[in-house]
Amino acid sequence: MEDQPEVIVRHKHRLWIRWAHWVNFPLLALMLYSGALIYWSHDAYTPFIPGRVYEWLNLDHRLASGMALHFALAWIFTVNGALYAGYLLISGEWRELVPGAASFKEAGLVLLHDLGLRKELPPQGKFNAAQRIAYSAIVAMGAVAVASGLAIYKPIQLGWLRTAFAGYEGARLVHFLVAVGFVAFFFLHIAQVLRAGWNSFQAMITGYEVDHERKD
Repeated sequence: MEDQPEVIVRHKHRLWIRWAHWVNFPLLALMLYSGALIYWSHDAYTPFIPGRVYEWLNLDHRLASGMALHFALAWIFTVNGALYAGYLLISGEWRELVPGAASFKEAGLVLLHDLGLRKELPPQGKFNAAQRIAYSAIVAMGAVAVASGLAIYKPIQLGWLRTAFAGYEGARLVHFLVAVGFVAFFFLHIAQVLRAGWNSFQAMITGYEVDHERKD
């Protein structure tokens, strides 16, 4: 009889990391939706979109409801992000997330492996080099989203912040580009989760991953 594989259970994600992850998922989805309500409330912003598309998606001139929902969710998003960043700093887990000097080179090797052009992976930790770069970038994007959103929300009271984004229109542009970045990350993240399989997904739910290794 062949030796049965040894089951190894490893703890991967702590509770707060999992909590922040799953809270952010619906928050970002709803914020993108409410942001679309705001952005598409005026025909001048989207002249290339036919009017029937507004009606089909129920986005037609819903500025008030879009702003109310967006601002309410923005505060929850900000608090959740601040608590997450604080946890990373206090726990020291930021060391596993922030890219190192060799991360960008190794990320290229990870990409080649994912594309089937390279057999071996570079050394893997809790996160590989590509994940470190992507996850650190998304944290930075969250901070930029909050800052640019505040510059739009209070352009007079926070004039210094508005100036940092080269004016009100600059803040709007940055805020929009960050939203596009969130959408791109979302689809990339889902694709990577599907590729990684159930073990990676369950680790973000239970905190543990399970490996099956054959004994020598």
